Amino acid sequence: MSDDKERTVELHYEGGVLKLPVFTGTEGESTIELKTLLGSTGMTTLDPGFGNTASCSSKITYIDGAAGILRYRGYPIEDLAVHSTFLESAYLVIYGELPEPGQLKEFSEQLRDNSDIPADMGAFIDAMPRNGHPMALISSAVNTLAAYYDDSVDPDDENQVELATIRLMAKLPTIAARIYRNSIGASPIAPDPSLDYVDNFIRMTFGDEAPTGELGELFNKAVGMLLVLHADHELNCSTATVRVVGSSKADIYASVASGINALSGPSHGGANQAVLEMLEEIRDSGISIEDFLEKVKAREMRLMGFGHRVYKNFDPRSKEIKVLASQILDSHDNPDELFALALKLEAAALQDSYFTERKLYPNVDFYTGVIYRTMGFPTNMFTVLFAIGRLPGWVAHYREQLSDPAFRIARPRQHYIGSAERRYPGQG
Repeated sequence: MSDDKERTVELHYEGGVLKLPVFTGTEGESTIELKTLLGSTGMTTLDPGFGNTASCSSKITYIDGAAGILRYRGYPIEDLAVHSTFLESAYLVIYGELPEPGQLKEFSEQLRDNSDIPADMGAFIDAMPRNGHPMALISSAVNTLAAYYDDSVDPDDENQVELATIRLMAKLPTIAARIYRNSIGASPIAPDPSLDYVDNFIRMTFGDEAPTGELGELFNKAVGMLLVLHADHELNCSTATVRVVGSSKADIYASVASGINALSGPSHGGANQAVLEMLEEIRDSGISIEDFLEKVKAREMRLMGFGHRVYKNFDPRSKEIKVLASQILDSHDNPDELFALALKLEAAALQDSYFTERKLYPNVDFYTGVIYRTMGFPTNMFTVLFAIGRLPGWVAHYREQLSDPAFRIARPRQHYIGSAERRYPGQG
């Protein structure tokens, strides 16, 4: 961020004129600084949903929603999705640079060495309700890590934050796989230090039913790519939550657990499950694609997986996912009827000016649910996979905030519209 002191905007109000500085970002975007607004004018801004408000400066992820651009630390998502691995991209997001071979090897070894969980923590997870939603259980387990590892809870100690970073990255797949296996009444599978990060998660999840050979390699590639595509997305709801909770100097475990809770909402991480349910409803009802879209336009039904709060063009992640979906589904003897339905729905919507004029294009959630379903993941695990992928971003934002000179506890204002002062009954 650069501060061009000659660039200001003027706010004219009843009490006078206030000059506000304008900061210029790396890509030329402009941001007005408002920190003197309340003290100078007595006024605040009202921005529900924070769609026009930047709460921080960040070096992690750049998004241009109009152009459909997403970059991690300057690298286009299209390049990372095709050429990078999840651990390499995670390292990039967390530490700021692509790792050298030796650095990546050390990072991988640290994660392998820390991937197991204590026996009593395993018992704690096993005691959770097996029919509970995995996101609720994972949030509880992550929050509990602070109790088992109280040597890594001080946000003011860089070494402790680094140790907690490794532990979170290493243990979340182990926790997620154990919770899944509990839900189906299967015994937990311990991490295998001979396997890479993604293969280990697939094996801990599916055990002997995990695919092998060429299909196993394709599944590893698919899960890895999906995790890369979800690794960060600037200040989305869950990442903003991690920052807000972390701003109180809560430890990183509690902050990440809060992000998991935010991600569990159907408007955030649960959107891919909603897409799958929409496709199933279309299939089961027998309604034609054309009639379904007419009902959407009449606001009688919702089109899930289209449009985005930020992107007003194609979501750059959706392009790679569509290719991946074709590869996964081609690997199966029986074509997936929901994928075929999704292709028809996408084609019809993109030929309809009602949707294109409103910038309603497929987003990252449109095909991910179909892919996960084909790979054997139940729908309630979709958001769990999202959380494993998003973990590097949550950790990176937590760490970046701690090193920000402008760091302070988050405390938004409100526009009060309640009752004026009233007298308690009987007090005159």
